[in-house]
Amino acid sequence: MNKKLKDNSTYISDTLLKLFPTTGIPLNHENGFTLLVAVLLSAQCTDKRVNQITPALFAKAKSAKEMLKLSVEEIDAIVRPCGLAPRKAAAIRGLSEILVAKWGGEVPQSWEALEELPGVGHKTASVVMAQWFGEPAFPIDTHIQRLSQVWGLTKSHKVEQIEKDLKSLFPKDIWNELHLRIIFFGREYCPANKCDGKQCSLCQELFPKRRPGKYYSK
Repeated sequence: MNKKLKDNSTYISDTLLKLFPTTGIPLNHENGFTLLVAVLLSAQCTDKRVNQITPALFAKAKSAKEMLKLSVEEIDAIVRPCGLAPRKAAAIRGLSEILVAKWGGEVPQSWEALEELPGVGHKTASVVMAQWFGEPAFPIDTHIQRLSQVWGLTKSHKVEQIEKDLKSLFPKDIWNELHLRIIFFGREYCPANKCDGKQCSLCQELFPKRRPGKYYSK
């Protein structure tokens, strides 16, 4: 790791810690199962929208066993505002069946087991492992993907490589908090439609001579 990259990564983590000393989980949940469902619903949907929808769903089912009492159509009707509702409803019903059949209705503390569940990819599994079980993880969402490129922390646009790059830059014991702080910063200070790589405070401080332009790829 070159000195500038090391200095920048340290400065970023220190700055974000000052801005966001506490990192509450943005998705409302009551247990591991409701967190898993909320994270699944958040795919291509804002956390705010998910938090508006899940109270009605969790009022009917807070566990995998309770969720099996609902049909896919009933789940679909509730989660429809999240987008991709038919697929998400089927996944929620399907993963509930597996959790009851294989795990006694509990969410397993296992990367492999989580990623085998319908609708649960690596990112969703990472969020659950980090935020529910406290396992070190670095889930990559769109904010983190964009800002890691803008801040020169990675040259890749591939999620898998970005995750590897960030894990190599930052101590494992801050991954769980740092990934949330980057998300919070992206939402509050550096949204994609406002920062061109020069406008937000961190971009200005890290790259004072940078010209405005597009510094990230999708």
